[in-house]
Amino acid sequence: MPVEAKSLAADSTATQHAEEIAGHRDEILDQLSKLLASPHFKHSRHYPALLRHVVEQTLDGQTIKLKERTLGVDVFRRHPDYDTNLDPIVRTCACEIRKRIAHYYEEPGHQGEIRIDLPAGSYHPEFQFLPPAPSPATPAVGPAATVLTLVKRTSRRTPWWVLSATALVPLALAVSAMKLTASHNAVEQFWGPVFASGDSAFIAISHPGPTAPAASSPTVSEVLRNDDVAFADALSMARLAGLIRSQGKRFDIRRPGAMTLTDLRKSPAILIGGFNNPWTLRLQQHLRFYFDREPETHTPLIRDRDNARRVFTKGPDFLPYSNVKEDYAIVSRYVDSLTEKIVVTVAGIGKDGTLAAGEFVTETKYLEMLAARAPADWQRRNLQVIIATEIVSGIPGPPRILDQYFW
Repeated sequence: MPVEAKSLAADSTATQHAEEIAGHRDEILDQLSKLLASPHFKHSRHYPALLRHVVEQTLDGQTIKLKERTLGVDVFRRHPDYDTNLDPIVRTCACEIRKRIAHYYEEPGHQGEIRIDLPAGSYHPEFQFLPPAPSPATPAVGPAATVLTLVKRTSRRTPWWVLSATALVPLALAVSAMKLTASHNAVEQFWGPVFASGDSAFIAISHPGPTAPAASSPTVSEVLRNDDVAFADALSMARLAGLIRSQGKRFDIRRPGAMTLTDLRKSPAILIGGFNNPWTLRLQQHLRFYFDREPETHTPLIRDRDNARRVFTKGPDFLPYSNVKEDYAIVSRYVDSLTEKIVVTVAGIGKDGTLAAGEFVTETKYLEMLAARAPADWQRRNLQVIIATEIVSGIPGPPRILDQYFW
């Protein structure tokens, strides 16, 4: 077929498809309302907005506008020239929408509904309409009935293992849906109190360390040295910033020295780093697990107020780093009595502990482990977790939960 003929045929098919969709507009919008009213969407702000927009634009025949940058501007009010690589909010939200749609249709009672899908790699929604079931009193006729008859005549007795496997399919789907829901909820349950706040969040990164008294006119090297950030803290900050950005929440990154108590009383705070973050040390005074130093050797460690003999340490600071085999961290989420705001600490004794803590609070599989140990209403409680990570050739391994406390 000539190129021109192919193009005309494609245009004709697209027009026919658009007309078919338009004919079901009210049904699609009704299904969209059901989808957005479900628990998978109704507590979110960004996901329903994006899904509703792409569906309505498709029904209006405006699919040419369903591009990442255009959606970022129209739905999320980004600047027309924003960098989609640095701010992937459209891609992130679309990915989450696909998961939530899958969860919805895997639940009992939704299989017979109009299906609204957002195919991977596309922002063009698709709609699937199931044909009406034939009335029991009216025998099916036509080609479909003929096919069924032929299958019945030529089929052999179904082996027992096929029947058993078929019977297990609904159970497998149900278990899969439960796992996906638990996986999704673990992140929301941990970060829900922070994301639910209408305020932007502060991320406080560590101080570069002791410096000489500030001169009246510091040199260039002094300014650069005071601007250093430890790699572990920077990587944890990047993980947290990406997570917060994916939820459409605003955040402000500060040095601890640039944050005041007044700032902390305005917004939730995420404190990265332990001994190198004075706010982590200051706000831990009433917590069960806390950072401390051994009085004589000044060895950094984690203590348990409920058990004075219980101590976690990677060893003294003068120990050769090649001899350090394990590091420890505290992850806390609590309403601080001094600031009356949510505080999240992501802090290790050393750099490896902070790396492990940053991985723990941003990875679904680790938060699932916490959820499995937590009480049913843990998302509304204060919590602390002690984490350990094994160090092999200078590389920290995956975080492991040693203990947790909820109150």
